[in-house]
Amino acid sequence: MFADPKALLRQLYDAAVARALPAQHLAAFLPTAPPRGRTLVLGAGKAAAAMAQALEAAIQAQWPAEAPVSGLVITAYGHRPPGYRPRRLELLEAAHPVPDTAGEAAAGRMLALARGLSADDLVICLISGGGSSLLSLPAPGLSLADKQALNRALLQSGASISEMNCVRKHLSAIKGGRLAVACAPAQVLTLLISDVPGDDPAVIASGPTVADASRCQDALAICARYGLHLPAAARAGLESGAFETVKASEPFWAQHSLHMLATPQHSLEAAAEAAAALGLRAHILSDAMEGEAREVGRVHAALALAVARRGQPFAKPCVLLSGGETTVSLAASPPGSAVALNRQSGQGGRATEFLLGCAIALDGEPGVFALSADTDGIDGVGDNAGAFLTPSSLARARALGLNAQAELDAHNARGFFAPLGDLLVTGPSHTNVNDFRALLIF
Repeated sequence: MFADPKALLRQLYDAAVARALPAQHLAAFLPTAPPRGRTLVLGAGKAAAAMAQALEAAIQAQWPAEAPVSGLVITAYGHRPPGYRPRRLELLEAAHPVPDTAGEAAAGRMLALARGLSADDLVICLISGGGSSLLSLPAPGLSLADKQALNRALLQSGASISEMNCVRKHLSAIKGGRLAVACAPAQVLTLLISDVPGDDPAVIASGPTVADASRCQDALAICARYGLHLPAAARAGLESGAFETVKASEPFWAQHSLHMLATPQHSLEAAAEAAAALGLRAHILSDAMEGEAREVGRVHAALALAVARRGQPFAKPCVLLSGGETTVSLAASPPGSAVALNRQSGQGGRATEFLLGCAIALDGEPGVFALSADTDGIDGVGDNAGAFLTPSSLARARALGLNAQAELDAHNARGFFAPLGDLLVTGPSHTNVNDFRALLIF
């Protein structure tokens, strides 16, 4: 029935990514006519360039040619859609996941563009995952180097995306609703592609145009929980409340509207529909799974084993689908230890580390195949979106002299799957609804 399980899993991944592409959905949310004043487009995120491309096409098709439209959009290096040449907008690229000077400069320009608007003007904000790093404008008293160091520490801490962005937004001059403050009194339309569990707009890209309910004390508690060092200016601003984010009580929120173009659930449903078209039952476990990547992998493996061996809680053949955002904690290792030395060259990524944890727990179980990948096309800092797992993966790895547990301990999951020829390499997808996982059981 399933002659090529890897090809089938790739079809499901492609269906999930296709559902999240902004060109399919953005035009429906464009106002039917331009505002009385001018339209300013501001965007940030891994999908922001594709969103800008879709927006320009929709404006050209639906609005008068003389409508005044301009703006600035920033995306990650390499995430410009092929052949896209903005006609009315400026597109810049900057670093992700650790911010750089290009992102800092672009964020400053974006904030300046937003100031001085009137109530007759419209701001269309195109926001997707990755915007937290790309819109890196430090709060007063902080330097970009401070933000870079803290960002690296957050990424290695094992903190959830909600926790990381709570800290980021409180130490920012543009996130946490501050871009919205600059846009007042203009109308603001925020179009979002969600990459966070629960689809909380205040968490996506740290909510530059969204009211924030978290407090400075929450950010301090997160830093204490993970042992993160705070520069003196950051600690002072948080302790005094000077770095508080913008709250829902502000009157200008009445001029704001928000729409989700794509979410993890949308993409999982698209994958389930693709599976059904192939005659395969699909079960969506959750679109919001969080936790340590390897442990989430083991939990998925336990469920797959129950299905494979007992037909519980689902009958085989079937595919189990899940999304969300796992984490990878780089716990400190003694200098000179094998783990510490391996980590220096280890290449993981949370999707691939999930898969290696799953592989070890499955231990070559017959009839179980899996794919774990990031829908943005890049898992961590490697060039792969994720990887495939087959019943023969561990045996083939052992034949090459690879020790699965040692590679997992070294956070070198990519280095484990690469020699097997089981990496999934797609290049940037120009969207981002976070992790996609599929376990095929027959």
